[in-house]
Amino acid sequence: MSNMNFSNLNLEPKILQSIDALGFEEPSQIQAESIPVILEGHDVIGQAQTGTGKTLAFGAPMLSKIDHNSNYISTLILTPTRELAIQVNDELSKLVKFSKIRLMPIYGGQPIDRQIRSLKKGIDVVVGTPGRIIDHIRRHTIDLSKIQFLIMDEADEMLDMGFIDDIESIIKNTNPNRQTLLFSATMPNQIKKLASKYMSKDTKYIKIEKNTLTVEKIKQYYYEIKHKDRFESLCRILDVDEPSSAIIFCKTKRGVDELVESMQARGYNVEGMHGDMNQNQRMNTLRKFKDGSLEFLIATDVAARGIDVENVSHVINYDLPQDTEYYVHRIGRTGRANKEGIAYSLVTPREYILLKQIEKYTKSKIKRKEVPTVDDIFEAKYKHIAEKIKTTLSENNFKNFIPIATELDEEYNLVDVAAALMKIVFDNEISFDYKENSINKNIDEEIRLFLSIGRMDNITPRKLIKFITETSSVEAHEIGDIDILNKFTFINVSESIASIILKKTNGKKFQGRRVSVEVAKSKKSKNR
Repeated sequence: MSNMNFSNLNLEPKILQSIDALGFEEPSQIQAESIPVILEGHDVIGQAQTGTGKTLAFGAPMLSKIDHNSNYISTLILTPTRELAIQVNDELSKLVKFSKIRLMPIYGGQPIDRQIRSLKKGIDVVVGTPGRIIDHIRRHTIDLSKIQFLIMDEADEMLDMGFIDDIESIIKNTNPNRQTLLFSATMPNQIKKLASKYMSKDTKYIKIEKNTLTVEKIKQYYYEIKHKDRFESLCRILDVDEPSSAIIFCKTKRGVDELVESMQARGYNVEGMHGDMNQNQRMNTLRKFKDGSLEFLIATDVAARGIDVENVSHVINYDLPQDTEYYVHRIGRTGRANKEGIAYSLVTPREYILLKQIEKYTKSKIKRKEVPTVDDIFEAKYKHIAEKIKTTLSENNFKNFIPIATELDEEYNLVDVAAALMKIVFDNEISFDYKENSINKNIDEEIRLFLSIGRMDNITPRKLIKFITETSSVEAHEIGDIDILNKFTFINVSESIASIILKKTNGKKFQGRRVSVEVAKSKKSKNR
């Protein structure tokens, strides 16, 4: 991890202002190492895993350098899929919040006439898939002859999907004096050949090594949620689990402040820690958390460094981190002193790819759990209240209240009185005004599909995803677990996505062979 701030990296002030508004405290390793080198004008090959902050690593310096007052495209960013093109464009949009830089994603499935009209109005940065960019080049509707930057994101994925000819054709249509940036999780020979052919001789190679991971004593789970239900989901989880001591992680300083305010308004014993707080504030908060007078600590990754508290029962990722390595540092705050710990992550469907990347990085399985229903909360609180009552009865220290109970007995049934008192305790312990029993009632049930192709057909997960996304309107992130066997394959998808794949992909050909798709006969569906 770096110990510098974004303000030390000589980024353009408006880009820096956007980063500050997003609340990021310091660059990830790939960002800290790449940004200065890109700003110096070097071609760069960056090797780092998905989820390490690569988009900001190339986006911030590129946006700081381009001439956006011109009438030509300044940057072309190539991505393997339309999903990634949209994601990269969205992330860059946050970086140009205070500038007039114009961005545009270009991918198949969109009306090309609309893209042509937008291009004619003037665009600074194009984020596109190779196939659609080639289409525009052939139509002479895109001019890459003056670009300052050519950026290839997830280059290994593009080559693996068979885009090498398209990529070379695109490169030949670009400005030969451009600055070229290539980012990839792996470095196969095809990429090395591409780099030696089209990048400068003094290209800088930046590789981020994986650290050794230890997460065996920590039980890891995730909850699939809708973004709008994030806070209520957290409240339901806390109301059921009643952790004795928990650290809740947010990605940004602003996120910490907003969550602290929301939780305090609902009576939680909680404070926050992030880089904008002075040392005395942070030490005071940490002291209270250590001595048990504070139940919940909400922190950013930077602020949590150095926290060494033995009895943290839960770590909760309210936001997934921007760097997969941060995930390991976060959950390592629990499971100390040979005790078992629990790590929860709140994950929206769009974040599911990052979750799978974290699983791959940590070499561990993160199991799915359902967000608790109000019935689950009632059951948990009932057990908790009943235990309190039994403890008080065994301690025999309630004698002062017997006259009141006797008086109530004359007017009411004592069972009703006890139930009323339990309701009062229950209402006091509930933090959120829950309107519905289940928060996930509108989240589709998962379906397991059978496809009549397997390893003998030379199918791989990437080829399978490409086949499904090209034959239907389904996005890659909407496909769950994939099990490829010798003669057939199983995939897990939501109920609504299953109906689309059954309708559009069934009967389509893969490498000349017609593929049959049907609901798997076994009713048992493996959790994602």
